[in-house]
This record gives sequence, structure tokens and C-alpha cells, in this order.
Amino acid sequence: MWLLLSLLAYALGSLPAGILYSRWRGEDIRSADLPGGSGSWRQYGPAVGVGVAVMDGLRGALAVWLAYALMPQYPELGAALAAFFVVLGHCYPVFFGFRGGGGIATLIGALAVAAPQRLLGAVLAAAVMMPLYKLILQKYVGLNVVPVVAGLAVPVALWLAATQGGLWATLTGSLAMGLRAIHLLFQMHGERQP
Repeated sequence: MWLLLSLLAYALGSLPAGILYSRWRGEDIRSADLPGGSGSWRQYGPAVGVGVAVMDGLRGALAVWLAYALMPQYPELGAALAAFFVVLGHCYPVFFGFRGGGGIATLIGALAVAAPQRLLGAVLAAAVMMPLYKLILQKYVGLNVVPVVAGLAVPVALWLAATQGGLWATLTGSLAMGLRAIHLLFQMHGERQP
């Protein structure tokens, strides 16, 4: 059952809403930006950006619900597998040449079902960090606020999950998102080289 769940979660993750929307318009957002909520916001406006983020989050939530339905006897293991593979699918979608988004909204959706209280703590931490980063560090670091703040909020979520439950789903989903973040940083660094 764990193999079926992993494949279903990965396939579900491999349908990023930003790519589907841009393809519907006859474009490919990935030629200009990442296909998540913030990239869609920049390319197509706030309504599309919010819609894409919500759809990506719903895919994460659906993957964890599937885990609970398919593996009710092992809810923690099922949620961990679902969170990892749905985020991995969003970051490296099999249907779109393994070039996807950053996985933030998809992880948020998965954690909204698997560890909602821990997610709330991480969101509150991000809400505090976001204006501070924009005000103090963004001009020096040069990275968009959403991925940086998500990266800073993940340790808060992990700490909360370790102390209050939901650790494995938080850890595995964050791992998939972290792998993509490292990959994107290396890509960006390579593009800046002369």
C-alpha cells in the first residue's frame, strides 16, 4: 500500500497549477518564472497567483487525505510518505520534464492536514520574518521573500513538530522542498557566473 500511496502522491504533485494555467494560455510560465503562487502572481496577477497557490495547497492536502484512507493503520507513516512525494512531484513533475516549482504551497497544504497546529506556528513565524527580511536583508541577499522566509520558517515547524507531533510529515515534506531550494540556488549561482 505504501508504494501505491507514494506513486499517487507523486502523480498528484506532478500537476502544478501554475504550469497547467500557463499551458492553458498557450504559454509556459517556466520560461520566465517558477510556476508556484508567487511566480504566477508576478506573471499573471494577484488573482491567478492566489488561485495557483490554493490549488497547489489543495493537492498537498489531498495527498495526505489519501494517505489516511489508504494506510489508516499507519497514519504517521502515510502522512510522511504523502508529504514527501506530493512535494517532490510539484518540484520535479514527471509530466512536465521534471521542472516544477518550489513546493511551498504544496507543503503547506500537506501540513494543514497532517500537522495543522505546527503549521500555524510556522506561518506565524513567517509573518514576523517576512517584513524584517524585506526591510533589512533582501537588498543584500537578492532573493525573493517567499522562498527565503519559507526556509527560515521550516526549522520552527520542525521544532514544533518534534515537541508536539507530526514530525515525520513535516520532516519529509521539508526535505523535498529543501532539495529543490538547494537545486534552485545552484542553478541561480551558475547563471550568474561569467
